Amino acid sequence: MFMGTTPFITVRARRPLTEIEFCAWVAQAMPGDRLEYHRGFLTLDRCQGLSRFTTEERTRLTWLGARAFWAAEQGLVHLVQERLGPDQFAYIAVARPKPKAAAVSLSALLLAEQGQPDHATGSSGRAAA
Repeated sequence: MFMGTTPFITVRARRPLTEIEFCAWVAQAMPGDRLEYHRGFLTLDRCQGLSRFTTEERTRLTWLGARAFWAAEQGLVHLVQERLGPDQFAYIAVARPKPKAAAVSLSALLLAEQGQPDHATGSSGRAAA
């Protein structure tokens, strides 16, 4: 029996993504879905004096990069880079299967991180030490 391969298709935003748009993608993504959330050199693109971006754009990139890293730490995505050329990379998030044991929504995780109460459970989201 022949088993063909499925090509990987990466979605690339037409404009720079915000942290909220990235979170929305993570919440609805199916396992294996790929999103290019930045193209360039993320570390340098966030640095004043080295970046061609405005202060507002650098701030947006900082929040976006931090949220992508957070999503990876939560086991929601894999983060990969594709080298496009000298000092040019595609930063890609690959959706992972949602944890079965976790009945918590992405929004509840985000609220817990900020220490705000989760209105669905009434908890603050902060674990007791």
